[in-house]
Amino acid sequence: MRVLVIGSGGREHALVWSIGRSPDVDAVLCAPGSDGIGVDGRVVPVDEGDFEGIARLVTREGVDLVVVGPEQPLANGITDRLRRDGIAVFGPSQEAARLESSKTFAKEFMHRHGIPTAAYRSFEDPDEAAAYVESCHAPVVVKADGLAAGKGVSVCADAQEARRAIEEAMRERRFGDAGARVVIEERLHGEEASYYAISDGERFVTLAAAQDHKPVLDGDRGENTGGMGAYSPAPVVDGEVERRIVERIVRPAIDGMRLEGEPYRGVLYVGLMIADGEPRVIEFNTRFGDPETQAILFRLESDLVPLLQAAAEGRLRDDAQSGIRFGAPAVCVVMSSKGYPRSYPRDLPIEGLGEAAALPDVKIFHAGTRCNAGVWRTQGGRVLGVTARGPSVAAARDRAYAAVSRIRFEGAHYRTDIAARALGRERP
Repeated sequence: MRVLVIGSGGREHALVWSIGRSPDVDAVLCAPGSDGIGVDGRVVPVDEGDFEGIARLVTREGVDLVVVGPEQPLANGITDRLRRDGIAVFGPSQEAARLESSKTFAKEFMHRHGIPTAAYRSFEDPDEAAAYVESCHAPVVVKADGLAAGKGVSVCADAQEARRAIEEAMRERRFGDAGARVVIEERLHGEEASYYAISDGERFVTLAAAQDHKPVLDGDRGENTGGMGAYSPAPVVDGEVERRIVERIVRPAIDGMRLEGEPYRGVLYVGLMIADGEPRVIEFNTRFGDPETQAILFRLESDLVPLLQAAAEGRLRDDAQSGIRFGAPAVCVVMSSKGYPRSYPRDLPIEGLGEAAALPDVKIFHAGTRCNAGVWRTQGGRVLGVTARGPSVAAARDRAYAAVSRIRFEGAHYRTDIAARALGRERP
């Protein structure tokens, strides 16, 4: 079969790499892709927002399955457009994708279906939002309601920080129209984790837990980013916590979407805060995470493609869970450009990629690079996802940082504490 992946980042590189390992797959295409993704698949220069061009590409290339990586095409209705032509697409409908594209919708949905999450208020008037945070007398989180590439969340220690976050989002429009409305919610405390399930609209299977590192600086300091690194498995999600996640969050979410007339076909990413073994939802995402996907798929030993295809076609088997196998832990360290998540330079030469990739159990996933005359150069804020496996999280972490140490570009930034929280806490 022939599979088309939509997108161009590190997550899509991981998907192309994993899908290409399937014995059932003859070719993996990626649109628009990148030079880095081209190492593991065939890049086709069709923009991810060009739905008609993608539909023509599917017909021309005889594509059997489309896998949508980024959130924006899902929010804009790519699956609805392709399904009208009878094309099998892995990803939720535009309406179901509102679980991510509107935080207000997601909060209201969770309230309707009894899914545990933080208390919240939604505002379209910045003055009303500012007055509300003054009345809270407690730390809050300010979130742009719409899609902001993972950077629309401000964890605020006091009302002054919250007012500044409101100003940036609603008046200065740092996140564009995504910040026209904000959600202000109580700040949850505990340990974060990400959990993944694949659904065909009625049945679902679960994948693995991971832990992302959103702030740009060590010790979870600085601005939130799209993600500075991740590891899987996450020891905070033990067997009992996982049972609660599935029964109290995943199952009600899948059932709730079906009952509301929008069966959820795709991957459901649950961002969690876990305190005293009790999980609460920070956010839903309606696609694979980045960089958690790099770590999770580097661990996956079974074939991903049958799950994607069955979910897209609404025919997950009742026994599909038994066929999913994960191997050794994995850690992904993101190397970013100086200045990210704000403005950053581009086109800086990268050295040491070959040396790093030659290390055992290491894979370099390209997030923001290009290759010109044989020289790799930076092209994005998050440049590389340096990913490694090992017999433990600690060993995988050591291998990932050993690979990072071999890669050089001017102003390269990375956190030095990825997966540190897991050390000494791994399940035997």
